Amino acid sequence: MINLINCKKRIMEGTESKDMKIHFAPMEGITGHVFRRAYSRHFSGISEYYSPFLTPNQTRKLTSREMEDVRPENNQGIRLIPQILTNQAEDFLWAARKLNEMGYDTVNLNLGCPSATVVPKRRGAGFLGIPEELDRFFERVSRELETYSMGLSVKTRIGMEEPEEFSTLLSIYNRYPLKKLIIHPRLQTDYYKNHPNLEVFASAVASSENPVCYNGDIFSVENAESFQKRFPGVGEIMLGRGLLSNPFLAEALTQKGEDLPQVLGNVPGSRACRQRLAAFHGELLEGYGRVMSGDRNVLFKMKELWAYLGFLFEGEEKLLKKIKKAQKMADYQAVTEELIWNGAMKEHPSFGGWK
Repeated sequence: MINLINCKKRIMEGTESKDMKIHFAPMEGITGHVFRRAYSRHFSGISEYYSPFLTPNQTRKLTSREMEDVRPENNQGIRLIPQILTNQAEDFLWAARKLNEMGYDTVNLNLGCPSATVVPKRRGAGFLGIPEELDRFFERVSRELETYSMGLSVKTRIGMEEPEEFSTLLSIYNRYPLKKLIIHPRLQTDYYKNHPNLEVFASAVASSENPVCYNGDIFSVENAESFQKRFPGVGEIMLGRGLLSNPFLAEALTQKGEDLPQVLGNVPGSRACRQRLAAFHGELLEGYGRVMSGDRNVLFKMKELWAYLGFLFEGEEKLLKKIKKAQKMADYQAVTEELIWNGAMKEHPSFGGWK
């Protein structure tokens, strides 16, 4: 059970620091429109959501799945920034114009994906390995986006193999007006291993001509407080795995003093917390049931989430293993109900992280 006095003390201390804007990172296969809609109805604290990347090509088409994910009617009530993965200016601009026609005013370029299926094609983090072409890409894209008043933000890693690569990359970014430079201070070769390189991030904060947002390994209130102490001038962070493993995290980082009763009534382990988690889980399950065919596909989708959400609980490996092995919807619903309502919740849930 949560120690409410300690929780209140941490939250009150946190309100003394500057306001923090929280952005929900795009996570392929998980944070699509069904998830975003359910999450936004049951949890607060998110300023912007980013879509899993769209991959336009010369066919000038987006897949039906991509179109459904960014349709405004599927994203009502949230601010969504569509993310695009390509190294071709023409393809990027075609997708940006399409999104602009749908009502979007900003798009995001993915220069961070480290996947082995993306990087060899010089897309995602792979584009960072050819800085001359990257510069030409920005020159064309930024000029044309300006003609229809569309903003551009970038999510980037710090290079392919060596942190020294980032000085060249930052000099490129500084030549163009970006809405936001979201920096995940890892190399492509790091994937998600090793610690984020905060020395390189510090140099970016000092030298960037564009607003900087931090992304990487903030999984708890303590992680965020440590980050803010080191970088008090950075007012925006992007969370991904931290929010999936603790859906309440954004609220804990953004609640004000006057909202303390609500926070204390919804800390992990309380009945109110379990009610909200159960409602979110139920809406998500129902939502996937509407857009996917067959229980097998829905269960696969829900199990992807539990690979993260399981970090909310402590000593519940048997129930989590039953979720993983469940083949029938009735079995899945029985075990998740047992876990959500009776499982032991961690006092300080965290996917991991640094301090």
